[in-house]
Amino acid sequence: MDDLIICRCEEVTLGDLKKTVEKYHTTARELKLRTRAGMGYCGGRTCRPAVDRVISEITGDKPIHDIPLKVQPPVRPMSLVELGGSENE
Repeated sequence: MDDLIICRCEEVTLGDLKKTVEKYHTTARELKLRTRAGMGYCGGRTCRPAVDRVISEITGDKPIHDIPLKVQPPVRPMSLVELGGSENE
């Protein structure tokens, strides 16, 4: 059961979350920061509810969002050419 992937983008498993709590005695927020659970490519859109629920059960803390780890998509999509400059330069 510990090999169950909770966050696909960052490949964080249930075991990773448990081991991190045991080693560092983290709060829910610290656990997310240490494991990057919910902070991958999707920005937590896919796994955020599962991550929050699992973390609540493991740590006993309710995830607080004083400094939010929230879903925040880009303002607008950009191509790599726009980021890196013109192809002809």
